Amino acid sequence: MAYQLLDGKATAQSIKDELAQKVIEIKAKGGKVPHLAAVLVGEDGASVTYVNAKVKACEQIGFGSTLIHLSADTSEEEVLATVNKLNNDPEIDGFIVQVPLPKHINEHKVVEAILPHKDVDGFHPANLGKMLLDLPTLLPATPKGMMLLLERNGIETSGKHCVVIGRSHTVGTPISVLMSRNSNPGNSTVTLCHSRTQNLAEITRQADILIVAIGREGFVSAEMVKEGAVVIDVGIHRVESSETKSGFKLKGDVLFDEVAPKCSFITPVPGGVGPMTIASLLWNTYLTNQKLV
Repeated sequence: MAYQLLDGKATAQSIKDELAQKVIEIKAKGGKVPHLAAVLVGEDGASVTYVNAKVKACEQIGFGSTLIHLSADTSEEEVLATVNKLNNDPEIDGFIVQVPLPKHINEHKVVEAILPHKDVDGFHPANLGKMLLDLPTLLPATPKGMMLLLERNGIETSGKHCVVIGRSHTVGTPISVLMSRNSNPGNSTVTLCHSRTQNLAEITRQADILIVAIGREGFVSAEMVKEGAVVIDVGIHRVESSETKSGFKLKGDVLFDEVAPKCSFITPVPGGVGPMTIASLLWNTYLTNQKLV
């Protein structure tokens, strides 16, 4: 069957255009322009690329942005001191500490040190708790991005069987909650699968909507997907390639070329979920700037 691309780049651009308009309105009223900060510890290639994209996106829409780049051997105490400084800076509306962090730094400790209303990544226990209770809060950026992608592309989710592969606290578990909510998008019947799931392919073949966030390159093949499914690929992997200038290609958790012909809609990698994550971060920063959460 002919598939349609769920174009995260185009959808994210429409959100950024809306936010740029909101910045103009805030300035016209003499209000404070939203300001997003990012803390990057070390030189992880993917993290550097990602954080730079966030800074660039802020510039595009007129947000303020700050990048704090710390060396890989920065102590946990110094990272926590940086978090504390940003918590107490009235100029900064929201900030993220880019993960993964170096091994000697406790990620949970750092996330819990962020003030919930400045946690635009949506990982703080208070924000995740509010999400479970369906209270207004800053939602995790990648799951929120996926929900916006479904909503703005008119994908019907009500009554559908949604299968999620991957149970991380950043993507798999939150998206399973959001997709089961009494909302639009939402109202799906959700099955959450993971590395211990037995007969995985049998379950994924039942999915009307398949969300793949297992973190293994090319994990999902055509035989795991039913005809007409909507497939959202959260994976992003740098794979060596002699065909590109950079020497690598970005691939997802799904074998795109063999899976796409079976789909009604599928996200590309790159250009699918990634841009939507950044759009969601910007949206969360706007919400906290306007005290809407």
